[in-house]
Amino acid sequence: MQADEYLTIIGESRGIYKEKGSKFLAFAYPVSDEETAKKHIQRLRREYFDARHCCFAWRLGLDDNAFRTNDDGEPSGTAGKPIYGQIMSNELTNILIVVVRYFGGVKLGTSGLINAYRTAAADAISAAQTIVKTANDYYSITFSYDAMNDVQRVIKEETPEIISQQFDLQCQICFSVRKLRTEKIIDKLSKISSVQISETQAPASAI
Repeated sequence: MQADEYLTIIGESRGIYKEKGSKFLAFAYPVSDEETAKKHIQRLRREYFDARHCCFAWRLGLDDNAFRTNDDGEPSGTAGKPIYGQIMSNELTNILIVVVRYFGGVKLGTSGLINAYRTAAADAISAAQTIVKTANDYYSITFSYDAMNDVQRVIKEETPEIISQQFDLQCQICFSVRKLRTEKIIDKLSKISSVQISETQAPASAI
């Protein structure tokens, strides 16, 4: 894959692992931000309120530092890290995996827990559909109607994805462009008289 491409999952998937009476239910979700991940975790904790543990790991974007793991009371490093390890070994991002454990009365030990959480997470990943997406930047440009032809020429050359556009005496175009091509299109647009460029947030539907 190119530097601005990433692999993620299309929708929710589930996995399961059983060991010595304990049951590990795994849930994987595509997420684009931490807030969405938190909502999934909170919902699962409410739904499986009688479970002993609700452990998770998530990763966002292409930054290796944008992740979090949580053992939720299991011995340190035996739950969240094995789940995260499966995310990394499958080269996934923009993903949350939660593993809910029902305790079966027999302790599994450190190695047993690591294997259980790792296997449950792997099962959820294997059940998921994956897709390659591009990491994009989002911009809004405003310009006078007189600059329309010059702006449209750049748009035609660089083919960004148009999110919205409005044409009047003062015009506006909102678009997304993959990160590897951002510098080129912004450089071209900045040379057009009257064009004002501002970076914006991704729409809620973008993952």
